[in-house]
Amino acid sequence: MRRILVYGVTGSGKSTLAARIGRRLELPYHSVDDLTWEPGWVAVPDEVQRERIAAICATDSWVLDSAYSIWKDLPLGRADLVVGLDFPRWRSLGRLLRRTARRIVLRTEICNGNRERMRNLFLSTDNLVVWQFQSFGRKRRRMRAWQADPAMPPVVLLRSPAEVERWLAELPQHR
Repeated sequence: MRRILVYGVTGSGKSTLAARIGRRLELPYHSVDDLTWEPGWVAVPDEVQRERIAAICATDSWVLDSAYSIWKDLPLGRADLVVGLDFPRWRSLGRLLRRTARRIVLRTEICNGNRERMRNLFLSTDNLVVWQFQSFGRKRRRMRAWQADPAMPPVVLLRSPAEVERWLAELPQHR
């Protein structure tokens, strides 16, 4: 396993898991947020996102923490493994709310100098909670369809934090 895509719904813990996999296997981890958002929460144009992701996917080893619809074909075409976080909605939503509240209070930088604000949680058109509700079913169905599709790379669906920890513990640790 040298090319790994971590996939899941908003708030499921994709970035945290992808970074942990990268450290455990000594693979370069790439934060998709860093590749798709510029300072001031300016979205990177779709064609530039594709170029950035294509460049990463062309390398021999990587861990990505998402796959946006406009370029998901790129990592899926090269991945050795897809790890899906298939948690219940209540767990992902709870994680999203706690994470966002913590980032707002601590003014934590997320990507390229960007920070979450209270309006991003409830008031803006880019509302994280609304997005989580809108995308939850679609992303969950997608992960499950990938797992059932023999043309796809192997897909591991992890359904709880305990399963994540057991799976991580079974990965070879590089020294």
